[in-house]
Amino acid sequence: MSRKEKTVKKKSKNQWKAWLYLTPMLILLLVFTVWPIFNTVRISFLCRWNPDLGAIVGYNYSDAMNGAKYQFGINNFINVFTTGDSFLTALGNTMLLTVLTVPISTMLALLIAVALNSIKFLKKFFQTVFFLPYVTNAIAIGMVFAAMFGMVWPNLARPPVSVGIINTIIEAFGGKYINWVDSGSSYWANIAVLVIYIVWNALPFKILVLLGGLQNVDKQYYDAAKVDGASRWRTFWRVTVPLLSPMIAYVVITGFIGGFKEYTSIVGIFGDSMGPYGAPGKLNTMVGFIYDSIDNNQGKASAAALILFAIIFVVTMINMYVSKKKVHY
Repeated sequence: MSRKEKTVKKKSKNQWKAWLYLTPMLILLLVFTVWPIFNTVRISFLCRWNPDLGAIVGYNYSDAMNGAKYQFGINNFINVFTTGDSFLTALGNTMLLTVLTVPISTMLALLIAVALNSIKFLKKFFQTVFFLPYVTNAIAIGMVFAAMFGMVWPNLARPPVSVGIINTIIEAFGGKYINWVDSGSSYWANIAVLVIYIVWNALPFKILVLLGGLQNVDKQYYDAAKVDGASRWRTFWRVTVPLLSPMIAYVVITGFIGGFKEYTSIVGIFGDSMGPYGAPGKLNTMVGFIYDSIDNNQGKASAAALILFAIIFVVTMINMYVSKKKVHY
């Protein structure tokens, strides 16, 4: 046997070993990822005529187990848009939160990362402090924010009582009390609280990515900027931002994906009612809409999930197209 044949045989043997080692993970991937995706697509097109309701309804597991027959159609997608305004409300809330939080959190993360990269004393301590929100339970953080802005959460017996530290600070400086999250609070006050919470919760991951990129930047670029007499602000925009553009593009894309999947922040602050006391569903999001539909109409929930996937896909493709024009590798 020639040396070449021995090498090919050895590679073939190693490939079988690799596939053998990967088999358990591939099985788990097929069962818990591939099959659910396939099943979601299948269920989203299953619907039937319900004589009791006199309407076309989507797939329901309990009805299917009792022998109900379903046919393929696009009625689940039609129902998502036509059954009340809850979907449009959820879509509007989701898009608004995403558009507001992603740019703010990205810019703040960039500025904080640059500051952390510049300091020497207690650098590790501050890195740990800024990373803590990333490893803290999101619901617990939401409850703390709800208490800070005035809500006693949860409260099922009566409207919450405003005792928030934020209003205490505002009034201490001569400002007026603001109803942030309690019963009767305005929509924009609720959005302001959510934006603050989401931005604060999104900062650690973005800071970590950007700080890692900064530490790999060749210092000769900054030395050259100093020789040319460039100011810090000009160095930031002409050197730091272009060299960090791949990382910035990454955190922006992942930020938009995470923003369209926003759900835990609203639950953490307002509970599963997805809104202030007396206004359930006021701040519902796309993911919340899907969860609400799962209980009684899996077909509608699956259709909404595919619509959400399509929105995220389109936005991601737009971001990637823009990144190709602006990113410097």
